[in-house]
Amino acid sequence: MPPASRPLRKLGFLTIGLFDEADPRRGHESTLEIIELGERLGFDSAWLRHRHLQYGISSPVAVLAAASQRTSRIELGTAVIPLGWENPLRLAEDLATVDLLSGGRVNPGVSVGPPMRYDEVKGALYPDTADAEDFSYERVRRLLDFVRGEPATGFSGAEGFEVFSDRVQPHSPGLGRRLWYGGGSLGSAKWAGEHGMNFLVSSVVKAEQAEQVEQAEGAPDFAQIQLSHIRAFRAAHPDGDDARVSQGLVVIPIDSASPEQRARYEEYAAKRTPRTAAPQGPARLMFAPDIVGTSDEIAERLHAHAAFREVDEVAFALPFTFGHEDYVQILTDMATKLGPALGWRPGA
Repeated sequence: MPPASRPLRKLGFLTIGLFDEADPRRGHESTLEIIELGERLGFDSAWLRHRHLQYGISSPVAVLAAASQRTSRIELGTAVIPLGWENPLRLAEDLATVDLLSGGRVNPGVSVGPPMRYDEVKGALYPDTADAEDFSYERVRRLLDFVRGEPATGFSGAEGFEVFSDRVQPHSPGLGRRLWYGGGSLGSAKWAGEHGMNFLVSSVVKAEQAEQVEQAEGAPDFAQIQLSHIRAFRAAHPDGDDARVSQGLVVIPIDSASPEQRARYEEYAAKRTPRTAAPQGPARLMFAPDIVGTSDEIAERLHAHAAFREVDEVAFALPFTFGHEDYVQILTDMATKLGPALGWRPGA
């Protein structure tokens, strides 16, 4: 292992939880079975994506509540809940409830911005307040305050037979330090650090400062952009270099894959590779290539990744469209081969 790389301390995975519209229960059950498998394999964390009006998990907090009763050790996270769809006070109540039921294992990851396809959904989501809703970082700050026990009202005490609290109940004491911000821009990195959050980085970044982190041939370098975000986050965070960052690249080990699986995985990655060549769209989004190969090959590529060398936690993203048995194979190889190749040990 190159001296610049930190040994991997926490190994996690991320799934979207796809389901068939004709049989949604089976898809949700598959997700729960994958989380149970992750715990048996020794993974430190399992994370759920969040999708609305699609065929992926729309209520990850509810799914995590179910997972909390079928597991005992693995940490349970969201990556991420888009707060534009949420009332921060109500979400704080749900998160605290599930955290207590799980024994303090919930790691909520959130992001801000208008909901996806907002013009089409705002009439259903915010029929009376669509133009007044605030989708800025202020929405995250409100959630942070509620989760951390700041007053939500100016009244507490008894009124008749009812007793009222001025802060969100139940209150889960450790949850406030387990809140994550999922960001791909320099501004998000600094804001998350300044507000004492943890930081989730993924396979997408904004190349808004690409001129400062160009490769010799002039193309923006994804890893260097992501590295600048991680360093900006830690520079702004009260914990400095000890502030937690988790990286979520798409990584597909093929050590025990069948020839058919290998061919399908490579085809999947190849179809997505063209988007990684240059920034995409007005937001100048940069996508990291999916990494497919043996665990030794993947470890070598990760150790050469400038941003990976700065982290000791990962939540590798499972590809969206694969089947249950594919996920079993990928997770098994991650835990038994790739993790150890990166310096990770179960329970370390």
